[in-house]
Amino acid sequence: MRRLTIALALGVSMAGGATASAETPMAIETPIIIGQSYALPSNVMGQTRQINVWLPPGYERSGQTYPVLYVLDGGQDQDFHHISGIAQLGTIVGTTRDVIVVGIASMDRRNELALPTENPELIARYPTQGQSERFRRFIWQELQPFIASQFRTNGEEALMGESLAGLFVVETFLKEPQMFDAYVAVSPSLWWDDGKLARQSGAHLRDHSNDPRTLILTLGDEGEEMQAPMDVLTANLRDHALPNTKWDFTPRPTESHATIYHGAALDAFRRLYAMPEPQTAP
Repeated sequence: MRRLTIALALGVSMAGGATASAETPMAIETPIIIGQSYALPSNVMGQTRQINVWLPPGYERSGQTYPVLYVLDGGQDQDFHHISGIAQLGTIVGTTRDVIVVGIASMDRRNELALPTENPELIARYPTQGQSERFRRFIWQELQPFIASQFRTNGEEALMGESLAGLFVVETFLKEPQMFDAYVAVSPSLWWDDGKLARQSGAHLRDHSNDPRTLILTLGDEGEEMQAPMDVLTANLRDHALPNTKWDFTPRPTESHATIYHGAALDAFRRLYAMPEPQTAP
């Protein structure tokens, strides 16, 4: 587009070099605004973090409050755009409730999203790994208060992530369940540290309160290394069921690790943010 504008300004035809007529319209270039990006200083992380926010159409005029979906790996070159696109589509066609989407950009994924490992091979390969607890404190102590102070939120919060970010979602659900009302873990990398988190999930679940929460788990056709720890986790969820915890696991055998996320995220939106049923007159 920029090249075309320059060519027209010089009176040169892109097709064959002929002089453009005086009636040739000039293309006007304007930016497309998807959302707003914030540079948030973090004392917990010791660095400034990029936070991307998408607001529902009509937010400025509505005066309403909204639920918030926090998306891990939420950078502009990561998963922010395709997840906020799902939110926008639901708003346009009226299939899901309006929601604020907050993308948390990742900088060092194994440092931020993985719990500490005792596997020497993983330690050697990823020497900065294992600081998920610190990243969780950043979200809890700094990011969530920032979002609550800047936007009209209604207190309904969810956390979504895929792959290593899905591992972080499961760890947060198990260890700090009060942080969010709903958790969406797509193809979580439960194989990390030889499946230790899944094996320990029963002990964590015994400490859970009976507050209402939702956990959505899904996995594609991704081999035994991914499936085996998921089977352990779901068995512990069945064995330690809490009446107010709604959880389910949806296998997606036609999807791979590379293809599963968008469709799984769409399904999660339809469940978490379903439009209320219209009330009939008595």
